[in-house]
Amino acid sequence: MPDISKVKQRIEELRALINYHNYRYYVLDSPEISDAEYDELMRELRRLEEEHPKFITPDSPTQRVGAAPVEAFGVVEHPQPLLSLANAFSSEELEAWYRRAYNLLGGRNFDFVCELKIDGLAVALTYENGLFTTGATRGDGYHGENVTQNLRTIRSIPLSVPKEAPPRFEVRGEVYLPKAGFKKLNEDRAKEGLPPFANPRNAAAGSVRQLDPRITAKRPLDIYIYALGWAEVKATPNTHWEMMDYLKCLGFKVNPNIALCRTLNEVADYYQTWVGRREELPFDTDGIVIKINPIPFQQELGFVGHEPRWAIAYKFPAIQGTTRLIDIGINVGRTGSLNPFAILEPVKVGGVTIRQAALHNEEDIHRKDIRIGDMVIVQRAGEVIPEIAGAITSLRTGKEKVFKMPSQCPVCGAEVIKPPGEAMHRCPNAACPAQALERIQHFVSRGAMDIEGVGEKLSEALFTAGLLKDAADLYYLTRDQLLSLERMADKSVSNILNSIERSKDRPLPRVIFALGILHIGEETAELLAEHFPSIDALAKTSREELLSIPSIGPKIADSILSFFRQEQNLHIIKKLRQAGIKLSTEVKKPAGLPLTGLEFVITGSLENFTRQEAETKIKALGGKAGSDVTRKINYLVVGADPGSKLARARELGTKTIDEAEFIKLLTEAEAGRRFQ
Repeated sequence: MPDISKVKQRIEELRALINYHNYRYYVLDSPEISDAEYDELMRELRRLEEEHPKFITPDSPTQRVGAAPVEAFGVVEHPQPLLSLANAFSSEELEAWYRRAYNLLGGRNFDFVCELKIDGLAVALTYENGLFTTGATRGDGYHGENVTQNLRTIRSIPLSVPKEAPPRFEVRGEVYLPKAGFKKLNEDRAKEGLPPFANPRNAAAGSVRQLDPRITAKRPLDIYIYALGWAEVKATPNTHWEMMDYLKCLGFKVNPNIALCRTLNEVADYYQTWVGRREELPFDTDGIVIKINPIPFQQELGFVGHEPRWAIAYKFPAIQGTTRLIDIGINVGRTGSLNPFAILEPVKVGGVTIRQAALHNEEDIHRKDIRIGDMVIVQRAGEVIPEIAGAITSLRTGKEKVFKMPSQCPVCGAEVIKPPGEAMHRCPNAACPAQALERIQHFVSRGAMDIEGVGEKLSEALFTAGLLKDAADLYYLTRDQLLSLERMADKSVSNILNSIERSKDRPLPRVIFALGILHIGEETAELLAEHFPSIDALAKTSREELLSIPSIGPKIADSILSFFRQEQNLHIIKKLRQAGIKLSTEVKKPAGLPLTGLEFVITGSLENFTRQEAETKIKALGGKAGSDVTRKINYLVVGADPGSKLARARELGTKTIDEAEFIKLLTEAEAGRRFQ
């Protein structure tokens, strides 16, 4: 038997170490250990917490991965209003704001703090006795949505703060999606046949407002803290500049480009600097925020309507240009989606020459009334991806052409279809060359089989040379075939062949995702692997069985059934099996545990446990914790303020128990009694 005190001590050591390295990596951007070393620390902590669930605490780094989905967001009342800023669009408007504040303060002078205005989602984070307890959106400024579980997944948000922090306080910040993360997210959505997010702000807001925190956890969100909302008891700095330094010392991430400006001329210089340099930033910004530095002056000025008098946003000029739409081209994606794009007369927008721009689908083109030959307004959506904002209809000559989606695939000539309820037109030919190459590139990507060295360029070269017709052919490549390609040295070939061989051991969820089934992302692939022990079992399932799985709707179910009806796909799976790919997983069922074979769902709030703690106890005793009430559920645990799940359980005849009965059941299970 292990020494429990030593186990607890080691868990505490690991948490402190991981929190320190999280701070170095996510806040200071200065890591001290490799990703592999960090992963090893996390693996050890997870293992110890799984073996000793009573030591799991809400601020453990392992609890960032996201809890089970919630039925709906609760409401959080902001003790101090979290309101929006007034905007200035010119130096004259900025001067007018300054004069109003100066006069209201009786002619007293003041300095300013300037920072970049992050284009994200404003949130309030509350800490009590050193722990992060509540996270809320701005909402209407007085009431926001409770998104605590989602915000816990953002690694730059500390789950605990030093003892010198106030006993209860709130900080305010902006959650955002970095440009690189936004690009990757839209690429992944395109591969799954989903419409792209319009800009990083929408993507960040959509990520934070997911009902399933596990989806939020998959997205590379970050945060900059920009203010203290309120604090109890403890004295805090008297200027905003000192306050930001104080918050940084407490472990919060503060934008490094913040500046103290003594005069309005210095503010103007700061603004002009970032008008010219905003393209260099790894995140979206649409202006700067200017705050009067002395906090007593802020309190004296107060608010007018929904805006503070002591702060203003000075917006950057829009990044737009006008040019002619020469034509509309079509790309065929991995899932067969026909993706229109604009072919433009070259135009410089924000220092970048734009020749092509995104056009999401035919409906979007017609909604914006964009026609071939139009003069159009081009903007860099999120300052990264070019898109057409609209047409300048007053300049039309009558020669412009209304766009129509082709009736045949431009790559293989197959008849194009538009599935009911979908915005995208699709090529149904699984053997379409455009789809085949995209599927191969998806198959080797990091989230799928992660075959290092086989990127987009090599995939294309192998496909063009006729060495790959589908993804399964990767496992039949020979050294001589690879050496026959240009710029392929013996060492590179060895590395590639070793990487291909290593990929044979990828777990089942990765294989399911790698197959490229329409609408199946990483999260859904994991969900399917939980319910089906093998590809064969998934291939033989029925629509009814798929629809009984939480989060699987008709569109996903039909997509899975359609995939496994196609002979070409079954042939690829056969080749993968023959090559030695793991197409099944061992179902590890706890032997002899009292709740084995039983599934529980919790609704409402419990007095004696958090939902995470209750689910951990269920799992430790061999049971399963579900998120949706289905016919397979054995018990619905009903806490205070239950949601719609209770009505659903009554409808299905599911056994319901209250918290007292749940505690009794756990006590008896821990004593060794088995339940059926």
